Amino acid sequence: MEVTVLLFLTSGLFLGWALGANDAANVFGTAVGTRMISFTTAAIICSVFLALGAVVSGAGAAHTLGKLGAVNALPGSFMAALSAALAVYMMTKAGLPVSTTQAIVGAIIGWNLFSSTITDSDSLVKILSTWVICPVLAAAISMGLYKFSAWFLHRAKWHLLRTDAYTRLGLILAGAFGSYSLGANNIGNVMGVFISSSPFTDFSFAGLFTFSSTQQLFLVGALAIGVGVMTYSKRVMVTVGGGLVPLSPVAAWVVVVSHSIVLFLFASQGLEAFLASHGLPTIPLVPVSSSQAVVGAVLGIAIIKGGRGIRWRVLGGISFGWMVTPVIAAAVCFVGLFFLQNVFDQKVFHPISYTLSPPVVEKLESDGVATGSLGELRGQTFDSAVALKDALGAISGLDSDRKGLIITAAKIEPVTIGDTGLEKMVAGALSTARAIAVVSLAGRQFRHRWALAQELANESETWREKAAGKENKAYNKALIADLDYVVRLFATGR
Repeated sequence: MEVTVLLFLTSGLFLGWALGANDAANVFGTAVGTRMISFTTAAIICSVFLALGAVVSGAGAAHTLGKLGAVNALPGSFMAALSAALAVYMMTKAGLPVSTTQAIVGAIIGWNLFSSTITDSDSLVKILSTWVICPVLAAAISMGLYKFSAWFLHRAKWHLLRTDAYTRLGLILAGAFGSYSLGANNIGNVMGVFISSSPFTDFSFAGLFTFSSTQQLFLVGALAIGVGVMTYSKRVMVTVGGGLVPLSPVAAWVVVVSHSIVLFLFASQGLEAFLASHGLPTIPLVPVSSSQAVVGAVLGIAIIKGGRGIRWRVLGGISFGWMVTPVIAAAVCFVGLFFLQNVFDQKVFHPISYTLSPPVVEKLESDGVATGSLGELRGQTFDSAVALKDALGAISGLDSDRKGLIITAAKIEPVTIGDTGLEKMVAGALSTARAIAVVSLAGRQFRHRWALAQELANESETWREKAAGKENKAYNKALIADLDYVVRLFATGR
């Protein structure tokens, strides 16, 4: 791997370090703050389970973050991660538990603005909604769990020393679960911007399992998070552990469990598949703020106690940090990209063109999108998504959904199924039937992603999407992930 690539990855490592320094407090801060667990013990457990969660279950939440804006050049990824890391570091220095989710979302929006890329509104709304849902859900869970714990301890009538021992064990187990959930949910914040421009390649261990480029990225990020936990998380742990509301050891356990459940709910692909297979509403897989979850859980307990003991000045400082973090990250990213491009002569994004060529218009018509109003835009090529969006905006009667479909179909993503890509294709990365379909297209070139998808579907029914519905959501999502793999492997012009 080139030295330049390693240099660009350092900002992701810095962001991982910053996340570990800040967000480890959300897992073990209450336990350390109540002196039930030593900082060293908490840091070791947290680091180990963070890495496991990141590698095993990190892909789910990262997918939504990637849809918000796919940073497609390594220098751009470097600056997005660096901007988010600087924002988190500034708040960590102030002893405030801030959201790395908000920081990286702000940085991605900054990159989108600089590169004239459209910010995916559906993904943004989904992420923003969790900034409200997350603390409310954590508060509700902590209130119910706290009441149950109080009832159970009253009925159990354990000796004080026995209660203390069980609480200590409970905090360790809850912390391990919380660390796993934090790694699974928030690793996308650390390395998500590098997925589209990953310097790693997939490889297989003796044909037993595939270690994807994304998992390799997540492992590197998790190690950086662990270093942050070990070296710089103690101050924020003190703020969370006792700075907002004084907590008893049992209340500390409730906070950790409530926070961990919320992060797990928004990161578990297995849970999403289970709910979808039974026709139940699914929970969106998005990186949520662990800081918001733990603060919501703490406030839930405070509400049960009548709101007594809440330190409003501390809460106000935390809320202020949440508001300014994405703004700082976006501003730093935009300015930093300007300097990288114009002073250091780095390509911070790969321009993507859009065309309303006859094949695109035919594709839209076959999908039921009326194209009669496009008029003179037919046949034109645009140098960015924003340029095409502005041109479509001049057409009256064209709603936002149709605009989105047109822009998606018009995107030029050249793919060539060549020998080099076939050699790199890892056994086990695709099912046998899907891999055979890809090989059958050797030598073919495609200008659009949808054109490749159509040909693959013609070659094998395993590449065909199933009817939209909750029961098929997991299957179709996995299909899209496999198509992403093929497009990334055979992309040309980069």
